[in-house]
Amino acid sequence: MNRETDLLIATGNPNKLREIRQLLAGVPVTLHSLAELPPVVEPEETGATFADNARLKARYYSAHLARTGVSWEASALTVAEDSGLVVDAMDGEPGVRSARFLREDASYQERFTEIYRRLAERPDAGRSARFVCALAVMRGEDLVFETRGTVEGEIATHPEGTKGFGYDPIFLFLPYGRTLADVSDDEKLRVAHRGHAFRALAEWLKNRS
Repeated sequence: MNRETDLLIATGNPNKLREIRQLLAGVPVTLHSLAELPPVVEPEETGATFADNARLKARYYSAHLARTGVSWEASALTVAEDSGLVVDAMDGEPGVRSARFLREDASYQERFTEIYRRLAERPDAGRSARFVCALAVMRGEDLVFETRGTVEGEIATHPEGTKGFGYDPIFLFLPYGRTLADVSDDEKLRVAHRGHAFRALAEWLKNRS
């Protein structure tokens, strides 16, 4: 890439944005957040898969960007991701509804309690789980790149750790023997779903002509 590309990161989650900035450090891009644009109502995430929702959000925010008239809009890329926790014994839940599991305003402690309740009802089903991150990139109305990252693990016997966010305290990464809330940022991003997806994006950005 001969020049820096303007990249709109379509998330309002400051924790995700912090991780993404870290993962794209050193890539010749100028990162922008939704905070730089006029406010817009979040799109309804109606997709059946993480990839569906990533494309939906990328397309929605790319269209919003096109209406703003900001100076960097014309050549900008819009990046959106959809991610969540998939628990096998819960038939894939919370899945694409991870951020809305139980209800949109539920605390993560409430969500943890419900997950443990359901697992207790199926003690022979195991505790295997994974985090999934699907990522989509739009230029204008065109989908120009997409990828997916996953990390395999299991639901810990109890929440552990104060780092990370979301479901990290109950996700045990077996090679570490700790939850993703009980490791450093570098240790987490080295193995986590979002790390895999955004490193693939970084390589694509570096190799664009």
